Amino acid sequence: MTELLPNYAAGRWQHGTGPGTALRDPVLGTALVRVDAAGLDLAEAFAFARDTGGAALRAATYRERAAMLMAVVKVLQSHRDSYYEIATANAGTVKNDSAVDIDGAIFTLGQYARWGDALGDVRALRDGGAVKLGKETVFQSQHLQVPRQGVALFINAFNFPAWGLWEKAAPALLSGMPVIVKPATATAWLTQRMVQDVVDAGVLPVGALSVIAGSSAGLMDQLQPFDVVSFTGSAETAGVIRGHPAVAQRSVRANIEADSLNSALLLPGEAPGSEAFHLLVREVVREMTVKSGQKCTAIRRILVPAEVYDAAAEAIGAKLAGITVGNPRNDSVRMGSLVSRAQLASAREGLATLLAHATVLYDGRNQPLVDADPAVAACMGPVLLGARDADAAQPVHDVEVFGPVATLLPYRDSAHAIALAQRGQGSLVTSLYGNDEAALAHTALAVAASHGRVHVVTPDVAQAHSGHGNVMPMSQHGGPGRAGGGAELGGLRALDFYHQRSAVQASPAVLAALGVPDLA
Repeated sequence: MTELLPNYAAGRWQHGTGPGTALRDPVLGTALVRVDAAGLDLAEAFAFARDTGGAALRAATYRERAAMLMAVVKVLQSHRDSYYEIATANAGTVKNDSAVDIDGAIFTLGQYARWGDALGDVRALRDGGAVKLGKETVFQSQHLQVPRQGVALFINAFNFPAWGLWEKAAPALLSGMPVIVKPATATAWLTQRMVQDVVDAGVLPVGALSVIAGSSAGLMDQLQPFDVVSFTGSAETAGVIRGHPAVAQRSVRANIEADSLNSALLLPGEAPGSEAFHLLVREVVREMTVKSGQKCTAIRRILVPAEVYDAAAEAIGAKLAGITVGNPRNDSVRMGSLVSRAQLASAREGLATLLAHATVLYDGRNQPLVDADPAVAACMGPVLLGARDADAAQPVHDVEVFGPVATLLPYRDSAHAIALAQRGQGSLVTSLYGNDEAALAHTALAVAASHGRVHVVTPDVAQAHSGHGNVMPMSQHGGPGRAGGGAELGGLRALDFYHQRSAVQASPAVLAALGVPDLA
């Protein structure tokens, strides 16, 4: 029988008491390890994190906690090769896709360590300047940000087992909040191993970081008023979390990242063969195939002027034809597998829904797999769909296929293009492609209210831009409406979720004695 991975809770490693769930290689189908959380004393785990881990973190200054983050960076860097091996085996990703997850996580941690060091040796942050409360200056109000005295529960998605943990844990730990992470079962091995390496290295206070790899049953029940929960996953599960008594009655702070039908928009006037046209095609193919399209920020809808629809279909299809799919251990493979056969079935089901309202422009489903058995491997070649009547094809604006699938949609004019982008009912990101700075700026402002991030690509940034789907810690990650209404990262803005804002009303002398810096 395969190894049963231990959970780390209440300051000690613990095995679940059940048989566990096997994690499998999505290409070879072999069982790798098992995870189980049955029988854990969750009340003890949460209380220990709050009382022991939280107290130790809050006793440190921001600069001292930043040093802890940098120590975590060094631990992860020292084990980096083993993380790549786990990602290949458990997530079916090629090396470049594993880097997005693993190296992206390490980069984000390092960035927050540097930002935190600049905050200095203080334990609270000033939020804005003091303002007088009357005609005289003798009595003023000063807003502060102080660490919340609770625990941060992360319920994470399967697609980013490394980055999904650390992009949330970095600002939480820097803020002084202990973390309990519940990774998605299918790819929990990498998250569990990273936590194990950090715990064994002793670079964080005991109780500051815990992992529960198994069922999420009972976790929400443990949340108390000063705790926070951050969830990444389906809109259906997000609804359950929002309706849970912890959130609905105890006012636990909740951050949600859910479904997102992101778009890429080629501005009017960009003819086939133009640089902007080429940049759109390149980015669409990249976003369809990186991590086999299993990214919450991936391009799902491609909006182009009606007159270039056929040329765009041909150009995107030609590049997709060069994508080899199969076993990521083979160096010739460009795209690995989905994370499981269950996820493959889900992607196929979503694709079938879209096919009732769209036509296939490029079909990679029947191409031969490299070193992989199609009866076993969770592999799926990229599929480009098209709908000439973008208004009538409602499901393409409603259904997110979490795999290598995108739909090409023509628009009549700028107003129509903006309206189609907004049909996503709230998205994480849209990207704009063109040369006209004024038109790009106008469009960016028009779509900003329905998107968490607007990524503008012009020929002069062709080699410099960070990518439509690449989430950088300097920019906000999140989006309104369907995307969940949450917000992560965005530099030090991320700390706000883990702090309590409080107004201290006092004399200038007392306010000066607080001795806290601005939250820049």
